[in-house]
Amino acid sequence: MNAEVTRLPIVGVMGSGREPSADRDQPLGAWLAEIGVNLLTGGGSGIMNEVSRAFASCANREGKVIGVVPGTVEQNYSYVVPDGYPNRWVEIVIFTHLPYSGRRGTTDQSRNHINILSSDVIVFLPGSAGTSSEARLALRYGKPCIAWLENRDQIADLPAELRVENDFEAVKSYVLHHITLHHG
Repeated sequence: MNAEVTRLPIVGVMGSGREPSADRDQPLGAWLAEIGVNLLTGGGSGIMNEVSRAFASCANREGKVIGVVPGTVEQNYSYVVPDGYPNRWVEIVIFTHLPYSGRRGTTDQSRNHINILSSDVIVFLPGSAGTSSEARLALRYGKPCIAWLENRDQIADLPAELRVENDFEAVKSYVLHHITLHHG
């Protein structure tokens, strides 16, 4: 029996794990749920929690909330995740043995590689060193990415090559263009 499988596009949203950005994370999460994609975040607090909550709260969505969670494996092979991971909105949890983030977010021991490589297109929201490291990885891997910010200073050390928009309509257009390229 031949069954045709259709994979929904995956849109990664990267931003602060501490502070939400209600004017951006909630509208973005709700819009992504409406357009029929999967949402991928780092599965934690702050923007990750709020964009996931907005996405998961849409009743008729097709996609799922995916969280790529940091973790460590202790000497006795017990697995430990940081407090607050995964947030309660994550429906598909990807547990990793990769503990690093922040300034160490581009190292081989960071889950940021999985976040970026697994996303078809990435939207960056306000954040700090971890968000900046994810932006550097997205550019390194040639992933379509855009930042939705009031100004570049909302992400510390944001690479100059990353496109920044303050207009949500421009961000929507960018995302739709790139998911159409990947998924027809």
